Amino acid sequence: MTGVRPLRQRPLDLLLVAFFSVSVTYGLLFSLPEGLGVPVSADSPWPPLRQLHAWAVDVEPAHLDPPASLLASCLLDGLVHSPFLVVLIFAIVTGRNWIRIPAFVYVGSSVTNMFLYFAETFLGPNPPLDLVTYVPLNLPWLLVPLLLAWRIRRPEPFSD
Repeated sequence: MTGVRPLRQRPLDLLLVAFFSVSVTYGLLFSLPEGLGVPVSADSPWPPLRQLHAWAVDVEPAHLDPPASLLASCLLDGLVHSPFLVVLIFAIVTGRNWIRIPAFVYVGSSVTNMFLYFAETFLGPNPPLDLVTYVPLNLPWLLVPLLLAWRIRRPEPFSD
């Protein structure tokens, strides 16, 4: 194994770290509480879900009365993906090649989760009301994991 380039010389890795940092935050502040049954409402006991209520009313009404599949998707995001992403961020920042196989497992799980999330959202009883807003703000959670898979395709992705 050769040396690892500094993170500042790996712009794609900087993008991945930034995106996955947002994902961890969202997973813990929004997905996990919603998956645990905290209501998305104007008077929700959890302030972030009070904010999500406005989004749900304007764009994604499935969050107002989430079906079991949407709650399961939120739980997977909050309980499994978010903790793993903390490890992934560490591995990317420090250039640890051992993250490669676990990252491929994450990619498969994440892409499958987003496929099911989109299926429920578009085919369920409460489709998005504003596709121009919904699609660009949700599609990255499908595409960025695929970008991660491309990034780690080599056996030693962080080596010079």
